[in-house]
Amino acid sequence: MVSAPASRATAPLLLGRLGRAAASPYLLLVYAMVFWSGNAIVGRAVNQQIPSITLSFWRWAIAFGVLLPFTARPIWLHWPVIARHWRLLTLYCLLGLVGCNVLTYTALHYTTAVNSSLINSATPIFVMCFSYLLFGDRIEARQLVGVLVSLAGVVAIVSGGRLDSLAALGINRGDLMMLGSIGLWSAYTVLLRRKPEGLPPMAFLAVLMGLGTLIELPFYLLERALGEPVEASPANLLAMLYVAIFPAVIALQFWNRAVAQLGANRAGPFVHLMPVFGTGLAVLFLGEQFGWHHALGVALIFAGVYLASLRRAR
Repeated sequence: MVSAPASRATAPLLLGRLGRAAASPYLLLVYAMVFWSGNAIVGRAVNQQIPSITLSFWRWAIAFGVLLPFTARPIWLHWPVIARHWRLLTLYCLLGLVGCNVLTYTALHYTTAVNSSLINSATPIFVMCFSYLLFGDRIEARQLVGVLVSLAGVVAIVSGGRLDSLAALGINRGDLMMLGSIGLWSAYTVLLRRKPEGLPPMAFLAVLMGLGTLIELPFYLLERALGEPVEASPANLLAMLYVAIFPAVIALQFWNRAVAQLGANRAGPFVHLMPVFGTGLAVLFLGEQFGWHHALGVALIFAGVYLASLRRAR
């Protein structure tokens, strides 16, 4: 039997190990993909009730309000850093928050879930290309193989296991908007390596969300003046709270931390998990069927993510 002093000494060690496991960058990326998958489902569910800019504006406004009590002091203390790098922070906001978000929610008015999933799967390719173009990063053969294997899994899911069905996926403006959205997000992800030093991660996010709210405010007011009023129903309110807290505050924090630890190229392939979780959520909440092609797709996606995230042997 373990003595009481030994138990007290062992408990902090075990808790510390559990804490480090929970903070694993790979686990953070998985959590982020779960929350972002839910964001797409919620965005599609309310696209007839809440206009795109309205949903995006309240997403950042609520998220900023949630973070501000915890980040007001760090923002004040680091204000010289923020003022010195305001142009770069505004660029981050326009790429990763405002532009990407508005394009995504607008695209969901026009494109199908199949098309959006397939287009999203190109994110790691965009990330690797931007890394090469902007910083000259080498694309390893193993990473490229991992992306292609994961992409094959996404294709298996969205095509229903029938490659001939891909020919029926017509390109519309929603597809082009999704393509533009992932381009903006990929550029944001790659440029995170230039994030101002000394600015705490949560304060960094709060600043971007505050900027996003200010940038979108005039467009939100114009949309409200020209459009129909949004009903303050429980479903709409819950949708706004979800997209503000889970995909915005929590997932963005997880993503930024993981990219900082792993690099954009190794984090990018985890985007392929979104169709996996999206399929699971659709089965769970929408009653859709899970077929053999889903199982094959999930297996390929996880295999590809594993290959692309492996460290190169020294």
